[in-house]
Amino acid sequence: MYKVAFDKDAEKEFLKLDNQAQKLIASKVIDLRNGNFSNDKHFQGKHKGKFRKRAGNCRIIYLKENDFLVITVIRVAHRKEAY
Repeated sequence: MYKVAFDKDAEKEFLKLDNQAQKLIASKVIDLRNGNFSNDKHFQGKHKGKFRKRAGNCRIIYLKENDFLVITVIRVAHRKEAY
């Protein structure tokens, strides 16, 4: 099991979303906590080391730190605005 921590800005973005999107993202965050990284894409270039998880029209951008088993959610936003 991983520990999941939200960045302050990501938490604000999450709380601004409607309830249906929050429930979907919460289920995806639980998947991350349980170590389910299937279908996650990794970034290249200047964002190398970060990953994204699809949650409907939203994207969860996170950083996985293997040494401490910590996942830091950096951004939660609509796919048009996430990148």
